[in-house]
Amino acid sequence: MIFTSVFGFTNIPRAFYLMGYGAIPWYIFSAVLFFIPYAFMMAEYGAAFKDEKGGIYSWMSKSVGPKFAFIGTFMWYTSYIIWMVSVSSSIWVPFSNLLFGSDTTSSWTIFGLTGSKLLGVLGILLIIVITAVSSRGLKNISKIASIGGIFVMCANVVLLLGGIIVLFGNGFHPAQELTLSALTTSPNASYQSPLGMLGFVVFAIFAYGGLEAVGGLVDQTENASVVFPKAIKIAAIVIAVGYSLAILFVGFFTNWNAVLTNPGVNMANVAYVILNNLGVQIGSVFGMSTASSVFLGSLFARFIGLSMLLALTGGFFTLIYSPIKQLIEGTPKEIWPKKLTKLNKDGMPVIAMWVQCAIVVIIIASSAFAGSDGSSFLNDLILMGNVSMTIPYMFLAIAFIFFKKNTSIEKPFEMYKSKKVGTIWAIIVTCVVGFANVFTIIQPAIESNNYRSTFIQLAGPVIFSIIAIILYMIYEKRYLKNKDTL
Repeated sequence: MIFTSVFGFTNIPRAFYLMGYGAIPWYIFSAVLFFIPYAFMMAEYGAAFKDEKGGIYSWMSKSVGPKFAFIGTFMWYTSYIIWMVSVSSSIWVPFSNLLFGSDTTSSWTIFGLTGSKLLGVLGILLIIVITAVSSRGLKNISKIASIGGIFVMCANVVLLLGGIIVLFGNGFHPAQELTLSALTTSPNASYQSPLGMLGFVVFAIFAYGGLEAVGGLVDQTENASVVFPKAIKIAAIVIAVGYSLAILFVGFFTNWNAVLTNPGVNMANVAYVILNNLGVQIGSVFGMSTASSVFLGSLFARFIGLSMLLALTGGFFTLIYSPIKQLIEGTPKEIWPKKLTKLNKDGMPVIAMWVQCAIVVIIIASSAFAGSDGSSFLNDLILMGNVSMTIPYMFLAIAFIFFKKNTSIEKPFEMYKSKKVGTIWAIIVTCVVGFANVFTIIQPAIESNNYRSTFIQLAGPVIFSIIAIILYMIYEKRYLKNKDTL
């Protein structure tokens, strides 16, 4: 489930598309200064609060305070609402690649519905089905998430073995020449400037996000104080090494100028283009005819379509439950209507999950059936969610400083043996994520005078934090003051 939630296979071909081999040093940089130290913090939190049901809220609340924890958790949760809206429509692209070998969603027609309207209806049906299945218990979620994780790993095995086969078949001459300059510069003109490179650092950092999403499942992990930290340590190392190795292997069978300069190649379909090319190159190595090689390429494109469909579905099942669980079970119950906090016989906050489903459905319908304005509305939502999804990393890193200093918290597992070392790494992680967010916000204004995107990205965390503060103030006024009076 950790692997499914964090490791995004599409980040590999996208990284090669943006930077070529030059992506590797930045992925290593991001792993060393953000992902691995952040993962170790999550491992310490998970072991210390193994019996807590509230996930990251409980961690921050017991380390710093409830208001700080609620604002960070609420911002994190709202970003996943936006993620669900986005993925419920975009998941049909890998589905199309599975069926047809390419993205044909723009030409789909069912009952007179086409384009964004059809994808919106399909997205609404998907969110309803996933909510219905997930509400029946964690076993259903873990099984589906595990299948998604297995297929993502299989996709990586195909990429790595395919890369070795092509490299060997071509006399150990990689399709993209591997030189020192290739590791320090990008073949993509848009990413050769200092601003472009900084933009890619942000991309690399965001590629490692999502680890905290499984934090709410610690209480349901057997022997959590041992198993959870071990799982996070293994996952962190495998994911960090896996990203860099996979990017290297893409260059073994993909010549950037020959394959990726086609105007039809973009961030959305580059994974399918690269895997299609892998199939073609393997066919060529084995002396297959041109037609047979092209057919093999289409099979590879279909395979990655299946893998990404299952990976996104697995991630969807985990993220439709874990964030709402941490928000409802972790935060003070008095903030929410009583019905939202009730659990069914399977231990699921089923009413809260269906309310969440209704919110996502309303947003999808609003964007799908509002014409061009709806598309703009959805893009604005995604921009608002981008920064909000990563700011909680800073909340968790800051809270870790207080966590290490709090001697009353029992810590059965410690990667950072001293408070000083833990504090230093917490500051480094906070600064790295903070820089990434600041640059993400100001980049559109600096590079293309797109002040609207800058404003919307800044508005996202501001609006979500204001909503969180208002909710907490109402809770303080209605409950805490009355409690103090009694």
